[in-house]
Amino acid sequence: MSGRLLAMTAILLASMLVPARAASVQISMENLEISPADVSAKVGDTVEWTNKDVFAHTATARNGDFDVNLPAKKSATFVLKKAGMVEYYCRYHPNMKATLSVEP
Repeated sequence: MSGRLLAMTAILLASMLVPARAASVQISMENLEISPADVSAKVGDTVEWTNKDVFAHTATARNGDFDVNLPAKKSATFVLKKAGMVEYYCRYHPNMKATLSVEP
């Protein structure tokens, strides 16, 4: 094998050994709506909710996985720990609903 081919093969193999990085998922709460309302993510990803309203919201999972408080004009994060479909809502404004589809 030529030196160049050997080096390229080594780089390719090394890139396969590097674990995938967790992603950051951005969700906004504005005008009493959660956007996007349906999001796909993976275990280990970080969800960042940004409250753009002038009043507080929560991101409260119906199954109890998380309950994130979001003061007015602030952001908060949560690292997804397990796979599954998670429906969540705002405790202060129950008509604000969304779904996270979390893959392993």
